[in-house]
Amino acid sequence: MNRRDFISAASVGAASTAIPAQTFAQANREAGAEAPKSGAKLRTITLEEHFVTPGFIGGPGKGFIDALRQRGGAKILAQLQDVGDGRLAEMDAAGIDVQVLSLNAPGVEQAEVSEQVAIARESNDFLVDVVKKNPKRFAGFASLPVAAPDKAAEELDRTVKQQGFKGALINGHTRGRYLDDKFFSPILERAEALNVPIYLHPTVPPKQVADVLYGGFAPQVSAAFAAAGWGWHIETGVHLVRMILGGVFDRYPKLQVVVGHLGEGVPFMLPRMNRNLSPAVTKLQRPMAAYLRENVHYTFAGFNFPATFLDLLLEVGPERIMFSADHPYGSMAEARAFLDHIPVSATDRERIAHGNAEQLFKL
Repeated sequence: MNRRDFISAASVGAASTAIPAQTFAQANREAGAEAPKSGAKLRTITLEEHFVTPGFIGGPGKGFIDALRQRGGAKILAQLQDVGDGRLAEMDAAGIDVQVLSLNAPGVEQAEVSEQVAIARESNDFLVDVVKKNPKRFAGFASLPVAAPDKAAEELDRTVKQQGFKGALINGHTRGRYLDDKFFSPILERAEALNVPIYLHPTVPPKQVADVLYGGFAPQVSAAFAAAGWGWHIETGVHLVRMILGGVFDRYPKLQVVVGHLGEGVPFMLPRMNRNLSPAVTKLQRPMAAYLRENVHYTFAGFNFPATFLDLLLEVGPERIMFSADHPYGSMAEARAFLDHIPVSATDRERIAHGNAEQLFKL
């Protein structure tokens, strides 16, 4: 199948934020893509799905929780706290079989070291109990005290070997320090040795960056601009590129990283970076595109946008894309409907829905 043939058909109506499902389905038919067979059960695994714990709410997450309540986010807070029957019912209604759970942003990364150590352990012990109650429906990503890399490596080892976690989720920078810094080498070395991925999740840029780039508007505008409206995604994309340019994947060539939101804008820039950041310039062992296609995986995570999906598909192929909903911020039902209508073959839909995740996370 020539995926480029899908572009013109699937971009009908692209002036809107997202093409309606029925329009995308029509584009599929016109392009010859295979829709799921009627009555067929498509196994689904989602990977950027959030929860909170009492320690997080009273500790490093207090500011986030307070802001959520001020914005009328009582329902979202309740969904974050529900890791039992209510969440399972929502999953069943949307056709989601498995969620891999992770502590909600901002995680522990901006806290003091001692608090990071305590809350990461509390979160992980809380999560292992959740998974034990419903092992066929839930799995876990570890929270790590990244400001103490040796302790973080030990916690990753403990959670993977003793508790069956599938990797770790790291919420961006740690007070302005990024994972290309060799300070974090113990974490990356242990992840590679354990053969588990690191999910690189967005966080707000460092304050000095946010003030310069996103300040000067009404507070609510600057806040959204620095976060879900733009800054989160650009910040995460920069973090990923820093890891490549900093030689992380040359030092740890088997390390795998996962990013959400259909690549945080990076796939759009992949050809440009590959041209202008050549090995002659970077002194790296491989071209930029090779790292982005061989060491990085990508999830939906609430980005149910056809044109963005098609760009990612064209750049990295279906073997590197995985399903996600970004619960409770993204709708599980909308994500599931989007999955059913992406213009791919039945085999590739199976890969994206569950096969790639099963292979990467040993689910």
